[in-house]
Parts: sequence; structure tokens; C-alpha cells
Amino acid sequence: MEAKQKVVAFLGPKASYTHQVSTSRVTPYSAREARYKAYAKEKLQQATTQQFPESDYTIICQSSIEDVFAAVQTGTASHGVVPFENSSNGSVVFTLDLFADLQGRYPDILVCGEIYLPVHHCLLGHVPQRPSPKMDQAAASRYLMSDGDSPDVSGTVTPTQAAPRPEMPRVKPSHDVKGIRKLYSHPQAWGQCKLFLSTYLKGVERQDVSSTSKAAEHVAQDTSGTSAAISSKIAAELNGLSVLAEGIEDNEGNSTRFFVLRRRQEAHKSEQFKEVDETTEMERYKSLVTFTVNHGEPGALARSLEVFNKFGLNLTSINTRPSGETQWHYIFFVEFTGRKRPEGKGGAVNDALKELDQVARSWRWLGSWESAFKE
Repeated sequence: MEAKQKVVAFLGPKASYTHQVSTSRVTPYSAREARYKAYAKEKLQQATTQQFPESDYTIICQSSIEDVFAAVQTGTASHGVVPFENSSNGSVVFTLDLFADLQGRYPDILVCGEIYLPVHHCLLGHVPQRPSPKMDQAAASRYLMSDGDSPDVSGTVTPTQAAPRPEMPRVKPSHDVKGIRKLYSHPQAWGQCKLFLSTYLKGVERQDVSSTSKAAEHVAQDTSGTSAAISSKIAAELNGLSVLAEGIEDNEGNSTRFFVLRRRQEAHKSEQFKEVDETTEMERYKSLVTFTVNHGEPGALARSLEVFNKFGLNLTSINTRPSGETQWHYIFFVEFTGRKRPEGKGGAVNDALKELDQVARSWRWLGSWESAFKE
């Protein structure tokens, strides 16, 4: 009997950055950036799946990050790929809230890997047609719309008291954008393209959608030329859209970190523990835990954080989200170097978690994985 393929769930539709991650290999960040530039020239359908080979995995898209969590939790998918944080715009709160899991829906989700992907945003849309004798009056008026009724397209930013010398966007539009009246994108994208948007599309209505590739789909269906999407170059090709501006992100090195998810039981079954010395372990691995403290007890948070210092665990990030128990109480997300070992194997992380259990109100381990980031 032929073995059933494993399933990998990602935030879709196709051409989303998460899908590009799902079909790419985990390589050092600097090498991945060069590979991505070459990869982006290919049609997505023809791309060779390397992170999850087609011979072993079926890649399925989900309409939301929560659907990815649900697919892994229920066993519908063996792995899930979700965005966790962006280098320019910070953490993805949708993902943090799902890890916080206030309703207890995803108790078995663990992080088993990470992937860094350079994110180069484009403004996608339909290139406006020049007026012609055959063009209807409405279309002609959209093209001839006066500058007074359109966003500032001069490439200058109006100084304000708060920002007397405003920064300039890195790029200019390659096509006319003054007829755009509505923008679609994932909420994370707005904060990554602030300079471009405030310069060329100030005041234009923004519509949040579930992914950047979904934004491209919306715009593809609107042939009026009055809407545009912040998405990828691949999404433009798949949806028959033009690139109105390329590389509109504020920071040239803009990148997003994605987490690979597994179900707790499956992770324990399939992953063999590789013995390495503790120094190497601290350099190669990272772990994630959440915990809560007694907010009415002075020094409760400080004592919890001191545990990591005591055992030489370097904190690489800290995030908070509301605990859902009462107002102004929080769940703390702490990522640190090192990894949790199997019972009886000892190690700094295991010792730290035992002590954290004594000082924190509650805690939950969310996984250990080999770091993909190389300095």
C-alpha cells in the first residue's frame, strides 16, 4: 500500500509570503536572500519544494493563521507555517494570541523550526489606460482626475512640527498612482511601507485582508484601476497584475521570521535527540516559553526573568499579550538560547524551567528548535 503523504498547512492563497517559505529550504539568512531573488523569477507552480519535498508532503493553503493552528492541532496537517515577527514592524499579534491560547483550543502546538524570508513589497494594480476616443466617459475621467483630488505624487513629504525633516521613501512609483482610491493588504504590511504610503498614497482608504496574496486577488477582480494591493511580485504574475512600484518597504533589509509548527505528540515520536555539548547547544538552539506572574506581588516578573540569567540563558526576545483573566494582566512570551532536553538528560534549560515553576504563577513550554539565523 502506498504511504499517505504528510500535509503542510500555510497561510494562503498561493503566492503569500508564507507559501514561499513553505516551498523553500531552510538555509542561512544571507544565502536565502540571494536564493529568493532567483526563485522569485520563476513561476510559483514550477518551483521545486525543498523545505517540504513534494514526494513527502502535500502543501495546502488556509484562509487564516488560526486555520493553520487548527489543522496542526487536529492532525489534519503534520506541519504548519505561520508568520511570527517582522524585522521592521515587530510581532504578529494574531500568532501571539494563538500561542497564548486563552480558550485552550491549541494545547498541543509546538514550534519545531524557524525560517527567515526577505520581504520585498510591491504595489500591484492595473496600469491606467490613456484616454482614447473609444474610452467611456467614466474611464476617461478617472485617468484625467485632477491632482487636487488625488494623493500627493511629487515624491515629497510635507514637513510637520513633529517631523520637520521627514524621511523620503526609497523608491518612486513606476506608473501613475493618482487614480487609486483603495488599498488592500495584510495589516502587517502597512507598518512596513509607511514612508511610501504617506508620500504617494496619503489618505487613501486601507482595507485589511487575511494575506498579501488575498489582497492581490481582490485587486485582480477590480478592473476599474482604482484599487491596488501591497503584495509580492509573484502575486502580480499569478493574478495578472502590473507592478506599479517595486521595493516599497521602508527598510531594504526587511524580513519576516516564520515558525514551523508541529503537534506535541508527533514531535516527540519523530525527532531524535542529538547529543551536543552545552556551549554548542546555546549557540545552535532556541526555545520559547510563556508564563504568567502574580501582578500584585512586587518583583514577581523580575524574579521570573532572573531565572534565565541564573542559568546562563540569553533572552533573544520578550513579548506580552493580555492574559484574559483580568484587565492589565499579561502573558509573557520569552525566547532564549538553548533547548529543552528529554527527562533525565539535565541541562541548563531543564534546570531553569524547574526553577521557573517555583517563581512564576504558571508557565508553558512552546518548543525548542535549531536556529536558522546566521550572523
